[in-house]
Amino acid sequence: MMMVPTLTDGAARHLGIAEAGKLAALADEHDEALRHYREALRMAVAAGAPEVFFRHYTQCVLESLERTGSYAEVIEYCERADQHYRGVEHLTAFQRRDHGAMLERLGSVLAKSGRPDESLLLLNRALDLAGATALPLAAALADWLRRGLTVDPRRLTELQERHHYFTVRPDLVNPTIATALPTSLPRSR
Repeated sequence: MMMVPTLTDGAARHLGIAEAGKLAALADEHDEALRHYREALRMAVAAGAPEVFFRHYTQCVLESLERTGSYAEVIEYCERADQHYRGVEHLTAFQRRDHGAMLERLGSVLAKSGRPDESLLLLNRALDLAGATALPLAAALADWLRRGLTVDPRRLTELQERHHYFTVRPDLVNPTIATALPTSLPRSR
């Protein structure tokens, strides 16, 4: 008889809180989404959850920050991640893809910030690391920048949505497991 793994109570709690954050993000309530994601991150770390949870919740945080125009925070995080990966002597295929995706995010935010030259350099690095098939948004945006097109943030967001750049999307959220934050948590963080 095959055993089906189930989530522990702790994993179910942080996963449910993150899903509630995604619902808030989809409703364009990013401050509330960030509260949920940050609590889910805290709970996942405290529970010693697998790294995949930490990575996913961090991506959710970065998306909400980007969607609210908090570019400086996204840039700082992505630059630290880039420094980390530059220090790894032999990247695995997964790490190359992850590093490329982080550079794609950094390049996208720099383009939205009106820094096209820096954006193009990072997008080219991302494509060198992970390839155009893995990062179709980076390929399309780099093409726009090479042709000297002005990148309007709204138009770039539309391109990002077409290429499924954002992971918080209605088709990927499970509202049936969403769990509200405990009332004991402060509203502002």
